[in-house]
Amino acid sequence: MDVHKGLILDETVKLHQDRQDNGPFVPGTTEIWPAGAVLDERDRTALVEAALEMRIAAGPSSRKFESRFARALGLRKAHLVNSGSSANLLALTAFTSPLLEDRRLRRGDEVITVAAGFPTTVNPIIQNGLVPVFVDVELATYNTTAERVAAAIGPKTRAIMIAHALGNPFDVAEIAQLAEEHDLFLIEDNCDAVGSTYDGRATGTFGDITTVSFYPAHHLTMGEGGCVLTSNLALARIVESLRDWGRDCWCEPGETNKCLKRFQYQMGTLPEGYDHKYIFSHVGYNMKATDIQAALGLTQLDKLDDFCTARRRNWRRLRDGLDGVPHLVLPEATPRSDPSWFGFALTVDPDAPFSRAALVGFLEDRRIGTRRLFAGNLTRHPAYIGQEHRVVGELTNSDIIAEQTFWVGVYPALTDEMMDYVISSVKEFVGGRA
Repeated sequence: MDVHKGLILDETVKLHQDRQDNGPFVPGTTEIWPAGAVLDERDRTALVEAALEMRIAAGPSSRKFESRFARALGLRKAHLVNSGSSANLLALTAFTSPLLEDRRLRRGDEVITVAAGFPTTVNPIIQNGLVPVFVDVELATYNTTAERVAAAIGPKTRAIMIAHALGNPFDVAEIAQLAEEHDLFLIEDNCDAVGSTYDGRATGTFGDITTVSFYPAHHLTMGEGGCVLTSNLALARIVESLRDWGRDCWCEPGETNKCLKRFQYQMGTLPEGYDHKYIFSHVGYNMKATDIQAALGLTQLDKLDDFCTARRRNWRRLRDGLDGVPHLVLPEATPRSDPSWFGFALTVDPDAPFSRAALVGFLEDRRIGTRRLFAGNLTRHPAYIGQEHRVVGELTNSDIIAEQTFWVGVYPALTDEMMDYVISSVKEFVGGRA
């Protein structure tokens, strides 16, 4: 190792250690965040080392992360992108590719999804000229069911795109079976659920394609970033093209002529021998991530199992501690699942002698951070009023979620002491009003 580089990395470790003395937890003063990144000296050093090497575009760390992450999830191919939102856009757009011939999605085709979710699961449907079909979810699991999805399948239905809510798997095996029976594509939004399992099998491995986010709130972070994964090599090739400007060439930046026939192609109405590096087979984007981000992702990936264990432990402590508290719907794992939890959801019974807003205000005053369950009911938001869509059944529970539900954190930086303070605070508020 270069002497100067070694000195800088040694000082980076010392800097990190100097900044770790956050002091003891002080109830009501120390902020209990609902989500956040957990970063250690290896993460900081990895970022600095990548920067010192001036790896400012996608490169060896990106390819190494893609390979390791695909292997960790049990899938064949992973493509790193600049955000989880971009991952969702690429995943759904891949099914509009002309390379899929008669199976491709076309404008006006329908995609089943849930109303109680995050916009970036639904936006790609609209952005591709497709029609979202909204179904309701269950309270407690905050997921839809195979029965609701089956009832929503119509003559124009061509795909299903659903997120595992707060890390809790939906009925993914049954819904995957529905997709197979009706010749539908299944996209699993796994952004909140890395490490979760259903029937002992990792979420993200049931559908045709899956997505992950590396935003700081998620299980692993790169600051920003996301990933599209699949075991279908044809789909993987389409995703790569869409991510990389839509070009047909598969050479990495800085590589040339890996196919050994760079000047021997004839595609479209281009002249014979047109440079393959500049032939475009899709209307694509530039959604690549950088090696600096991937360097952080690699050190984060080493800690994934520990992160998931901590999330499960914190969720279980809250669940046991709040069991029996009146007027609250406590979260439940979907049967046959083992969630790697993103958050701990609470729904205030509409008939409770207190409001959700009052409970949230009480917790926030105590420095306990809360978040709404994302959009609550997307059909009620200004962005979606007037957008073409279809609703199957009543969205009763989605409306309850919009009005009565919030969640608190379980991420790995939270301690038992913090969890106990959340529990005692909720009990104090409810006990004074029940």
